[in-house]
Amino acid sequence: MTGRHSQPSEIIARLADIFARLGAHAYAGEALTVSQHMLQTAARAQAAEAPDTLVAAALLHDIGHLIAEDAAYSASDTEDKRHDELGANMLQGFFPPSVTECIRLHVAAKRYLCATDAGYFDTLSAASQHSLRLQGGAMSDSEIDAFRRLAYYEDAVALRRWDDGGKIIGLPTMNFDSFRPLLERIKT
Repeated sequence: MTGRHSQPSEIIARLADIFARLGAHAYAGEALTVSQHMLQTAARAQAAEAPDTLVAAALLHDIGHLIAEDAAYSASDTEDKRHDELGANMLQGFFPPSVTECIRLHVAAKRYLCATDAGYFDTLSAASQHSLRLQGGAMSDSEIDAFRRLAYYEDAVALRRWDDGGKIIGLPTMNFDSFRPLLERIKT
């Protein structure tokens, strides 16, 4: 791929390659692979009859864990590796902001939910609780106000909830190719 001027279908082929080559890596701290988690998250969005852009965001939300050597999460991490930014930046220009901004905001949505939903933190897996600490913990009141002013914050919160539920060991899912037509429909 040669940058933003590549054929739009090239990004989908590249994503398929990433899923195939790297998606089978263990989702650190969880008992499933990264691709299983992303496919489960997308399936949850589809089951909720979310728009195609949100299903795509759910499918690709953790792509940042796979695209940089040091972006994969580890339970021994001591700093946030910004997989949300990495993924959104990679996809920007290929998909509309309704996809990329939800990906960019899905970590902030976790911080938001921890600050605004009293029982939310206790529903997080141990790995997600650990990464939350690295990502800044629950939002402050001023961060909540700023987050609520963002165009895609509600969609990012929905994505976050599907993300949290997309960690079921052994759950059959569709494969990446099942989502190709959806991705083709929404690419920029």
